[in-house]
Amino acid sequence: MQRTLLVLCLTAALGACQQTAAPKPAAAQAEPSVAQSPAKAEQLHALYEAYWQQYLKLNPLQATQIGDPRYNALLPNSLSAEHRAQEQQLAQSYLEKLQGIGNKGLSEQELLSYELFERNQRDELESADYPRHLQPLNQFYSYANQFAMLGSGTTAQPFKTVRDYDDWLARAAQIPVLFDQAISNMREGISVGVVQPKVLMSKVLPQLDQQIVASAEASTLYGPINNLPESFSSADKARLTSAYQELISETWLPALRKLRSFLTDEYLAKARASVGLSALPNGAAWYAFQVRQNTTTALSPEQIHTIGLAEVARIHAEMVQVKTAMGIKGDLQAFFAAVKADPKNYFKDEAELLRDYRAFRAHVEPKLPALFSIKPKADFEIRPVEAFRAASASSGQYNGPSEDGTRAGIFYVNTFDLRARPRWALESLYLHEATPGHHFQIALQRELTDLPKFRRFGGETAFSEGWGLYSESLGKELGVYTDPVMYFGALDAELWRAIRLVCDTGIHAKSWTREQVLDYMYANSPIEATRAISEAERFMAIPGQALAYKIGQLKIRELRERAESKLGTRFDVRAFHTEVLKDGSLPLDVLERKIDRWIALQTG
Repeated sequence: MQRTLLVLCLTAALGACQQTAAPKPAAAQAEPSVAQSPAKAEQLHALYEAYWQQYLKLNPLQATQIGDPRYNALLPNSLSAEHRAQEQQLAQSYLEKLQGIGNKGLSEQELLSYELFERNQRDELESADYPRHLQPLNQFYSYANQFAMLGSGTTAQPFKTVRDYDDWLARAAQIPVLFDQAISNMREGISVGVVQPKVLMSKVLPQLDQQIVASAEASTLYGPINNLPESFSSADKARLTSAYQELISETWLPALRKLRSFLTDEYLAKARASVGLSALPNGAAWYAFQVRQNTTTALSPEQIHTIGLAEVARIHAEMVQVKTAMGIKGDLQAFFAAVKADPKNYFKDEAELLRDYRAFRAHVEPKLPALFSIKPKADFEIRPVEAFRAASASSGQYNGPSEDGTRAGIFYVNTFDLRARPRWALESLYLHEATPGHHFQIALQRELTDLPKFRRFGGETAFSEGWGLYSESLGKELGVYTDPVMYFGALDAELWRAIRLVCDTGIHAKSWTREQVLDYMYANSPIEATRAISEAERFMAIPGQALAYKIGQLKIRELRERAESKLGTRFDVRAFHTEVLKDGSLPLDVLERKIDRWIALQTG
């Protein structure tokens, strides 16, 4: 399934209307042109469910991530030609079945599901035109990191019962097969000139080194043994301890060493000096596809680059106003220097950073009912990013709760190099990743039980990240950003998303070098080198993804301003936010049509 499952996804305060559950999907808001067909709707719901069950069986890691335990022992070779063919076959088969049923006579909500499902399958089929399987690994997305997280006992893979422990033993036993396929694919990539930038792959080595330890007991994968439930029998404890020691020593560590040796002995010498996708065969078309997928628009890279430049200029102008209000003389670079030079703007250690983020949660949540009448049932926690991936990870990340709500969402905060994680980023980052940002949007979506599962657990990056950035913009309405330095931080965060439009398109459509990207960042923001390098290399690793934030935010803000203008005193911000969120993640063009209908109903 080409749409990234929202794994990048506290209880919010009660709204004034005391509505605590996720809203129901929208009923039809306009009269259908023909009589509705309940029988056809039932056929389609059955089709979506059948597809979802086949999809999860084909992609058991996704099942685990959403809290479906049926396939926790499975790990297919998802990089193999056979598996890729099965994915294409699944998409083609269900596209044909969908079109065989047709969309005539559907209600609005049913038509929405039809159109989204059709779009998803078409995109999956088109993705086969681009050899993503030949680049299975980089510093941002790494199977080694993914399995280390799963096997640590602290994320999606459960370790509560004896069966859970045995499931992981069975799944992890297949890791060498997947690693070997990754190596084989990368060798094929070398032969056809589809390789990763050398600068990215060199960052994978220290990540692997963090996992290549001297003993099984020192491994991240030994965590579940350190936390064996007291309820387990002595015999099970002894058996599992021995089995996990063997798994780590005989399977996990040799697979990591083999992968590392391949990278150092073969791949790095063949990796490319260029950093943009357009440098690869058919790269311009590949990037255009990535742009369409990540923004759900028809905007060209050139148009997005121009939007980015205009947004950078606009946000700079707002920063000048803050600088003047704070009484700081000189240009923006002088302002950046003054803010960066103040020691009060930095955390002294990880403990202080985590304490302050958790304190801000307690501060902001009672304020949310002013803007929201809905909240998710699921809770979330705040954790530091694991040390083995922190150097290459972004400043914040959200993982959604399980399907049944028993596993809370997680807001990961990066505590690596605290100088690169300034205090002024706290309020805006929290609003983006937690409440009312990703936690609200993703957890609410997962609680929309009337939606087909491909919509509950799928997502559009532009919608999700656009909502996160839009949530940052609500700070003043929520009564935060009262400290000018924190408001500067909010502007800096928004500036960064505008810079992403410039730099991502610069890298992949204009052949910018890594140095050009870094120079642009340093000239236009107060960013520290650690984060600048991490972000620049993130753009290289996942082309087009960084465009989603600003493009999505601009559309949501445009729709709100349109509603405010047309509804005047009848505009209710809480009702607007409910309307945006209540049908889950949508392509931006679909969202726009939906909001326009909502406005029309209230003005008609």
